[in-house]
Amino acid sequence: MADLTLVSHVLCPYVQRAAIVLLEKQVPFERRWVDLANKPDWFRAISPLGKTPVLLAGDEPVFESAVICEYLDEVHAPRLHPQDALERARHRAWMEFGSSVLNTIWAFYTAPDAQALQAQREVLLQRFAQLENALDPQGPFFAGERFCIVDAVFAPVFRYFDAFEALGIDGFFAATPRVRRWRAALATRTSVREAVLPDFDERLLAFLRTRDSELGRFAAAATAA
Repeated sequence: MADLTLVSHVLCPYVQRAAIVLLEKQVPFERRWVDLANKPDWFRAISPLGKTPVLLAGDEPVFESAVICEYLDEVHAPRLHPQDALERARHRAWMEFGSSVLNTIWAFYTAPDAQALQAQREVLLQRFAQLENALDPQGPFFAGERFCIVDAVFAPVFRYFDAFEALGIDGFFAATPRVRRWRAALATRTSVREAVLPDFDERLLAFLRTRDSELGRFAAAATAA
């Protein structure tokens, strides 16, 4: 097998997906960090879209987080996707749903005013209500006792809400007990904890405070107080 290097940005949730899958499979890999605000030429050469993550398998770059996760699941045991083709397709669909939730989170923390912020909050509540019905009723993970790639996709989603709650913005999971339980289970998973740098929480809060948005102003005011 080729040596693996995960080209990463410190806050990128899509990077976390790939890192979690690598850690779950206990595959040795190196991290190479990149500043997306100042992209070096070597990074532009391997990332056609200028985004992280990129997985270097030897000299061959693989980009886009879903593609990276699928590749890793094909070549490294244990398999995280279901064996059944229809169930595997269902999981892939919910992975895409996770990307949609990340897009809504971005719209939430970049909302320009209180009305827009509330509108995006309502969308998030709707998304979690949809997710509640898709989760295995016994848990603790998406499909039950076995950790899967959908879990790797949503663990970075829930990290944002740790930051929102630290700022006093909460109540997102009051009506979704299965999602709440799932979030708690993922937070204790070793692969999830080790997918980010030790100071990730502080970095994310600092990032949110600098946004020229309703949430950014709220965060800055909360810090000043």
